[in-house]
Amino acid sequence: MAQIRPFLGIRARGDIASQVIAPPYDVLSEEEARAIAAEKPQSFIHVTRSEVSLPVGSDSHSPEAYAMARTQLLRLLEEGALVQEDSPSFYLYSQRMGEHEQHGLMATCSVAEYDAGAIKKHEYTRPDKEQDRVNHILGTQAQTGLVFLIHKKNQDIYSLRQKALLLPPVFEVTTPDGVLHALRCIREPEQIQAWQEAFESEDALYIADGHHRSAAASRVNEAKQGQGSSAFFLAGIFPEDELQVFPYNRLVHDLNGRDSSSFVSAISESFLVSLADSPTPPERGLIHMYIDSQWYSLKPRLQSSQDPVDCLDVAILQDHLLAPLLGIQDPRRDTRIQFVGGIRGTQFLEAAVDENRAAVAFSLFPTGLDQLLSVADADRVMPPKSTWFEPKLAGGVVLHTLD
Repeated sequence: MAQIRPFLGIRARGDIASQVIAPPYDVLSEEEARAIAAEKPQSFIHVTRSEVSLPVGSDSHSPEAYAMARTQLLRLLEEGALVQEDSPSFYLYSQRMGEHEQHGLMATCSVAEYDAGAIKKHEYTRPDKEQDRVNHILGTQAQTGLVFLIHKKNQDIYSLRQKALLLPPVFEVTTPDGVLHALRCIREPEQIQAWQEAFESEDALYIADGHHRSAAASRVNEAKQGQGSSAFFLAGIFPEDELQVFPYNRLVHDLNGRDSSSFVSAISESFLVSLADSPTPPERGLIHMYIDSQWYSLKPRLQSSQDPVDCLDVAILQDHLLAPLLGIQDPRRDTRIQFVGGIRGTQFLEAAVDENRAAVAFSLFPTGLDQLLSVADADRVMPPKSTWFEPKLAGGVVLHTLD
């Protein structure tokens, strides 16, 4: 059973939402964040990247930064850029990116269900990033970022969504990246009850993105002993058949002491190596590699595994090339590897190698939602940076306060 709860949301004010909602905090450099803050004084980036209100070079993980996040949140409320609902509500958050559309319910989910494993994970967290989210939640007394969840196909949920789409949007904004964001508020008690009953039939929800935010919510709830509204965390819950997954590609900065010729030769022991017709693999089970101004196709020699993790292209690349040949044993911490979201395109990979900012690039076929769910159902974890979802859920759309 998936337990969801309406909440007293704080959201971007409809008429100025274009000035408020912001890219996710973790996809921006400090320079990019400061540029947005300078252009938009009421951008939610002032809360999620509060170092933009401190001197250049300030530590974004310092007590001063977390205190500034709270100060900026209160400022945006005081100025009316953010407004609070007067009754507990759900929201339907819709996004359109080109021809792709997705619609998710924004609700709060149970920390107890997360702790019990009914909200399933597929990644490990890093202690430093988890602690940063704990400090940000405690500093602001708010969950300012969504945990991006997946639900399986459910006809009752689809029917409720169609009704919700008839509601007038609180706001409808196209962001500079061309993505349309629309928010609708679900306030009627009978509709709220219907949504809750529809989700009760779900055996589990799955984390698509937000492992650190959900783990932090659990730790905050433990620290607060369930006081206030800390027993629930903010989530956007989207259906499995609407999500768009891009590959998460890799750049490696050196060849671990080999020259390119001996490196390609060493790869041929575990992979069938041939020239590639395009930078992008056409199907699962193929990995494309760029080195010396040439794309190669790598097909594993080993028999395909039935294990839900071992069969992933990202795992095959890690276990049979990155670790044994390039010495990257822990890709979560090794500074020699760079992960590149597929939204940047393969031209980004080529330029990095051609300009000697990397020695070799790997272009991957996207990890499928079916693979993600299989790994989570088996209580296993994927290699880091296995999936890149687009469009990203914006900051400042709605947040959930603990006080």
